[in-house]
Amino acid sequence: MSEPIPEQPEDVDIDDVLEQLGDLKQKVDEDEEKVEVHRTIRMVEQLPFGKKVERYTTRDVAQSFVGSIIISLPLLVEDGVYDIGDHFLDVTLSGLPVFLIGNAVFIVLMTAGLLYWSDIRDVRVHRPLFGVIPRRLLGVLVISFFTATLAMTLWGRVENWQDPSVAVARISVIWAAAAFGAALGDILPGQASGTDINDVLRDIIGMERK
Repeated sequence: MSEPIPEQPEDVDIDDVLEQLGDLKQKVDEDEEKVEVHRTIRMVEQLPFGKKVERYTTRDVAQSFVGSIIISLPLLVEDGVYDIGDHFLDVTLSGLPVFLIGNAVFIVLMTAGLLYWSDIRDVRVHRPLFGVIPRRLLGVLVISFFTATLAMTLWGRVENWQDPSVAVARISVIWAAAAFGAALGDILPGQASGTDINDVLRDIIGMERK
């Protein structure tokens, strides 16, 4: 009579699967079976879903740039960007463009939510700048803002910066979409290879000191 199959826990991640496969590898006797279990373990380790994302590398930066471009490009030809930008500047409180500021706050919170609070990836804050600033969040925000600014300027959507406040307001509209794309482009592929950003910065600073 075969043994009953135990009930499986509801919350299972890749670490649980790897632990079970490790136990199975210890129990099998045949060499061929051990090889097959080991091969299965290696295959599971390559799966992106459920793995922790910690390192922030040069490839993550490139992925963010590509993601921000893909999402923001269709909006560059939309004249609605002008209307939204004007709306941001028209609504003021004590001389401050509250909707423009609110849009910037929304972008930061949306990006942080996608990176750290959504279930897309288990993203961890690793080696923060100055011990407190999350590198991935800062990187995604800076890259997406740079992308939006560069694209809007190259495509003539800010009228050669004749009015900087209008230009910034229009760019902030595209920045919202670019930040969304940059965050997804960063985390969807999973843990990226490449050189850690902190190591790159350290090497640059070291070269400048020489």
